[in-house]
Amino acid sequence: MHIHILGICGTFMGGLAVLAKEAGHTVTGCDANVYPPMSTQLEAQGITLIQGFGAEQTALEPDLYVIGNVVSRGNPLMEEILNRGLPYVSGPQWMGEHILRQRWVLAVAGTHGKTTTSAMLAWILEYAGYAPGFLIGGVPRNFGISARLQGAHSSDFFVIEADEYDTAFFDKRSKFVHYHARTAILNNLEYDHADIFPDLRAIETQFHHLVRTVPGVGRLIVNGNDEALGRVLERGRWSECEQFGHGQAWSLELQQNEEFDVYFHGQLCGRVQWELNGAHNRMNALAAIAAARHVGVTPEVAVEALSAFQSVKRRMEVRGVEDGVTVIDDFAHHPTAIETTVSGLRRRVGNARILAVLEPRSNTMKLGTMKDALPPSLKDADLVFGYGALEGKDAIGWDLAGALAPLGEKAAAYHDLPALIAAVTSAAKPGDYVLVMSNGGFGGVHQKLLDVLKSRGQAA
Repeated sequence: MHIHILGICGTFMGGLAVLAKEAGHTVTGCDANVYPPMSTQLEAQGITLIQGFGAEQTALEPDLYVIGNVVSRGNPLMEEILNRGLPYVSGPQWMGEHILRQRWVLAVAGTHGKTTTSAMLAWILEYAGYAPGFLIGGVPRNFGISARLQGAHSSDFFVIEADEYDTAFFDKRSKFVHYHARTAILNNLEYDHADIFPDLRAIETQFHHLVRTVPGVGRLIVNGNDEALGRVLERGRWSECEQFGHGQAWSLELQQNEEFDVYFHGQLCGRVQWELNGAHNRMNALAAIAAARHVGVTPEVAVEALSAFQSVKRRMEVRGVEDGVTVIDDFAHHPTAIETTVSGLRRRVGNARILAVLEPRSNTMKLGTMKDALPPSLKDADLVFGYGALEGKDAIGWDLAGALAPLGEKAAAYHDLPALIAAVTSAAKPGDYVLVMSNGGFGGVHQKLLDVLKSRGQAA
């Protein structure tokens, strides 16, 4: 069929477009902001992109319109589709019906770590020869792409990042209820997405709905140390369940240099030797190993695979080193993720200085719901540089300087990107680590910092 995707440049919808094209469909799409890198990736696939949501796009006469959750009522193209009674469906529902229905779906859910854990799981299956398909909200370095229908040969297995955010303006269920998961990882659960969920219990209800969709022959892989997930399980489960974490069926023992031993029911499965750091990544790994076992990959092979795992772009990704200063990019934007990211880097670099550069631009952070949690999440940084735009779609509606005030003189807030860059590069010394944290492009600040540092080094 010919599908026309509204909101095609989002991570999920862009991945859906690639999968639809691989499956043999004709794919076109539109978005408000059609620009690289997603635009070039899609155009390389032969997918026609249109800037904006003009009603005249109905002249394309697709068989079906696939609607991303960026689209709301009042969107001119959507209004035309509704007025004319044209066929439409949400992106997650289309995925469930056309890509996932006949596959063994391994879905990775959780407030934190979905992208990294999905990448780990896909890589374990690839390493074991399973050639899985996948749709991941980032680019795993082991693959270099965020989505594919299947690997080198036909495969029944598909790994998907299972997001709890809502599906579409006409379907307020979480995306993951559409995915027909047979293996479901519940990695962790805390309050997030304050723009759509009133409280933690509302999100727990959505996770309960996910549990309800897993068949009796399926398996839940659950963080046994998470209280919220414990409450989710108490509401009922109809599948096998294996728990991971301290004192659980799947456990680990930390060794030197971030290496760790993996145990299943007290039996040693092997040692993961890798370059990742942090307790969160070790838990992600346990979940991935346990999920892979459900489809037949032995823990010993999974441990081997993770020792060759290269993580995901924008997850503690070193963007460059100039004049002795290392600039790192990370997707952290929720206070819990910020704390684990900064503390993980602290363990890795010892007494070296960490300059944390933060843009709190997620929908939850822009609402100010978690601003009071920012100072303690940044306690392991030596200097903190906060950035909040005063206008535009990324503007925050609260006092960033006031929120960072408990950190004292080591923290400052900026509303102008050049001023922020000047402050960071002025403070940075050889041997320092500049840790940039944002879930957006942050105005290309990483390269701009490196350019200034390079010029400084050349002038010295």
